[in-house]
Amino acid sequence: MRRELERIEIPAEHEARERAWAVVAAAYAGREPQPRPRSWKPVAAIAIALVVVAGLVSPPGRAVLDQLREVVGVEDSEQALFSLPTSGRLLVTADSGAWVVEEDGSKRLLGPYREASWSPIGRFIVATRANELVALEPDGDVRWTLARPDVSFPRWGGTRSDTRIAYLSNGQLRVVDGDGTGDRLVDAQAAAKAPAWQKGVGHRLAYARREGTVRILDVDSGAVVNTAAPPSTLEPPRTNPRFVLPGAGPTVLQQEIRPDQVSRPVLSPNGRWVLVGWPAADQFVFFRTGGARQMWAVSDISAQFRSRSFPTIAGWCCAP
Repeated sequence: MRRELERIEIPAEHEARERAWAVVAAAYAGREPQPRPRSWKPVAAIAIALVVVAGLVSPPGRAVLDQLREVVGVEDSEQALFSLPTSGRLLVTADSGAWVVEEDGSKRLLGPYREASWSPIGRFIVATRANELVALEPDGDVRWTLARPDVSFPRWGGTRSDTRIAYLSNGQLRVVDGDGTGDRLVDAQAAAKAPAWQKGVGHRLAYARREGTVRILDVDSGAVVNTAAPPSTLEPPRTNPRFVLPGAGPTVLQQEIRPDQVSRPVLSPNGRWVLVGWPAADQFVFFRTGGARQMWAVSDISAQFRSRSFPTIAGWCCAP
């Protein structure tokens, strides 16, 4: 599927940016609890498809940055991640493993984990080794493990008191309860892409299937809530191409940087800052989502996380 998606031709740069904005807006909406409309089914096929397959429609970073003005370059950047610009903790994965970065800039290596993601309120982390799913605390203490072959794409969702973890194992989508019990097969035909939990609607999981569709599943009942067409068939919205986070105020950034040069944006817990990774410059770039324009970058990111390749921003979650 990845090769087929990469072969999709974008007829013009303008249309590409419109599609990028659609993905950003949908992904942001999917991260926050939304009021339930009277009838959400007519729009689910498009909205949820964009939420779950933000990483399918293009290379990492296509979902961000229409334009950048006065980008903080290598010469003007901080030389170390001394602190975060606001409350919360970063979860970062690198060649060396999974790391938690505190607000004051202190970093903790959790262990040699390949992938990781936060639990819904940031109390725990789910991570993977080659053949193991691991639930641990932000200080690195392991709560439970589950041996499964070729584990990837762990995603923790649900409510404060009732959570589920979705993950892939040997090309099959599986779900386990947050306490490590009740592991079960969800779909043997899932695509090798990260699933996404819907917020505020129980334990509904959106994920891509190998034939190209996107399915919304109630993992408790097993009922298929909706099925969407492949993302390449969806029409981009006709909007003015600006990078705007709904509810957080507009941020218009001007001086050209191609979207495929940066990672997918990560929003701070209070919604006031956005973080992207810039591999070519080996930087993390932070910028405000509203009010006075503020932007700053941190260099030498790979070295700070003891990584040969550029680290991945796995999440920015709640303050302890």
